[in-house]
Amino acid sequence: MRIDLHTHSRVSDGTQAPGDLVRAAAEAGLDVVALTDHDITAGWDEAAAAAEEAGIGLVRGIEISTKFRSHGVHLLAYLPDPANEALVAELQKILDGRDARVPTMLALLRGLGIDGATEEALAEITVNAGATGRPHVADLLVRLGVVADRDQAFAEYLSLGRPAYVNRYASDLLTMIGIVTAARGVPVIAHPWGRGSAGVLDEPALTRLAAAGLVGIEVDHLDHDTEQRARLRAIAERLELVVTGSSDHHGTGKVDHPLGVETTAPDQLERILARAAELQSPTTIIGAVSAS
Repeated sequence: MRIDLHTHSRVSDGTQAPGDLVRAAAEAGLDVVALTDHDITAGWDEAAAAAEEAGIGLVRGIEISTKFRSHGVHLLAYLPDPANEALVAELQKILDGRDARVPTMLALLRGLGIDGATEEALAEITVNAGATGRPHVADLLVRLGVVADRDQAFAEYLSLGRPAYVNRYASDLLTMIGIVTAARGVPVIAHPWGRGSAGVLDEPALTRLAAAGLVGIEVDHLDHDTEQRARLRAIAERLELVVTGSSDHHGTGKVDHPLGVETTAPDQLERILARAAELQSPTTIIGAVSAS
């Protein structure tokens, strides 16, 4: 069984419609795929319909923007109740923060002489997106011919410390773990040691988070090298955390992250499903999912 538990559609910063993403997952030989758009659940229904048609298992999820020790951390929330009031309210605050910073970023880019960085031009890129973000601004810079790809856009303009970076609201990680759990969801930290986060999410920090309700960590991710994976796997074993693996697929928006490039072991998915069952999560798996 091949399982990919971290992907994005154009509802956030991927480039495929949710249904197209699910169909592509089936064509790639996946048996189960999770849709985990940034801070939004708007793609779930379309993905569910496509999954049922394609005969592939779908895990509904969200990748939530949080902060821990003043550092950005992405929290994957699997199988939460999308109608939970606290979760809905917090996601809306995050989305509002995303939207609010975009005009400032564009103004900064225009101040650098990039006259085409306008809200009208960006609207052509984000027409299907419910969650706007820096990747969309990066795509605009690519379209304008300023940079070759998203990586260059972030490196030169949009990352922390670069001239068009603007901070935004993100939830406190410990608080969000509690909100996700109360919404009957299963919290797993995405790529914990990617992007220089090893010093932030060290073993004492992960121990603290596990005590607060963290269920797992995404170990097998392209942002982690072989040594990091081995160390994270050992920490997960000591803390009895679920170990996941995922592509973090964004369509053509993120190169070298094809569907299924990293996968989750069936027994680890079963642990996530068992935890969801303990929390009496509503039915959120489309298609037959079995580790046998």
